[in-house]
Amino acid sequence: MHQAFFLVREPLIDATGLVSGYELSLQHDGAVVELEQQAESAFLLSFVAEQFRLVGEHLLGDELIFLAVRPHNLDEDDIAGLIPQRIVFCLCAEDVDNERKLALIKTLRARGFGFSLPDTALILDSRLPELLTHIALDFNSPTFRQQIAACNAIKPPSVKLIARGVESWQDYDTCAEIGASVFVGNLHLTPRPETQAKGLNPVQTVILQLMHLVRQDAEIRDLENVLKRDPAIAYKLLTYINSAGFGLGVEIQSLRHAVTMLGFSPLYRWLSLLLATASTSGYSLALMQAAIIRGRFAELLGQNFLPKSEAENLFVAGMFSLLDCLLGIPMEEVLQNIQLSDSVSEALLTRGGIYGPFLALAEACEMQNGHVGELADALFIDALKVNRAHIAALTWAQNFKL
Repeated sequence: MHQAFFLVREPLIDATGLVSGYELSLQHDGAVVELEQQAESAFLLSFVAEQFRLVGEHLLGDELIFLAVRPHNLDEDDIAGLIPQRIVFCLCAEDVDNERKLALIKTLRARGFGFSLPDTALILDSRLPELLTHIALDFNSPTFRQQIAACNAIKPPSVKLIARGVESWQDYDTCAEIGASVFVGNLHLTPRPETQAKGLNPVQTVILQLMHLVRQDAEIRDLENVLKRDPAIAYKLLTYINSAGFGLGVEIQSLRHAVTMLGFSPLYRWLSLLLATASTSGYSLALMQAAIIRGRFAELLGQNFLPKSEAENLFVAGMFSLLDCLLGIPMEEVLQNIQLSDSVSEALLTRGGIYGPFLALAEACEMQNGHVGELADALFIDALKVNRAHIAALTWAQNFKL
């Protein structure tokens, strides 16, 4: 079973622009799996439960995990290990079409599990609102606004509205105005048109100078002199390094301390993270978080195949793969401003070379395009390793306060 299914994710972005959860689904043989069979539901549940057992309540930070799993196919073994307050089951109309199924949902809701239901089933049955935590609405429905009004009239205040089918930032803003969160597909990977200032801002220019010095193995005092121009950069850099969980048993207190403890190579990766998250053009916290996840995911995929220094280059490649969106300029122009190795540049431009296939695989898990299995097979990485790296990257990214 582990060899058959690959996780793909879709972020849920709230009205403030923050990622508040992910819907996890399965991709297999070039298609997204319709979770109607108990065996397939059991796989998804058992995998998520396994991750909770390994990581604990810190899995995915405090973000919710949405699962399109039929509750009437569940048994006690399936949900053992899950943290109920972190799980939302996405229902369909057939899940609430008789009293036995409603009784099961009521039992699971009392244990803390969340439930989401499309509006049509909810409006027709006044017994349902007390069993739900979320109502999912189709933004493209011609009666979208009427559905909002109908749901607001009967739902408790604690039940949150979610929109699906949003295809533009203008649509997202429409939903945000009414307080609805949005499953955005890959919209978050595109910049907001109204914030398209282009190129490096002053903070990023300073960070880029630091990166060039690190590449040249410059004296630490030269780096310190650059950092003195903007103490805020030094503060955020040290915050990132201390958030990363190196297990050093000591807090890094200065740039000199960081270089002494970690060396120059890891410092470059944290500067690359700082460069991406210092963007103000095409500004989107979800886009920045996606860059962090992609960088860590690509690095984890390559760890068992490449030397440590090469895997760290994968992190940089993943982070920079969204830098064109964050800066509002083409990737070719990005690479004119930033000196990278030919191998990293090739990965960013063509997904070729030694790093490109790992980056392409991490990228494919953000999209329901059917290519995950094909890309994993080309790298001889099985689905279980890909899925574990995926969840680990999502969890790791929660360490950083953007």
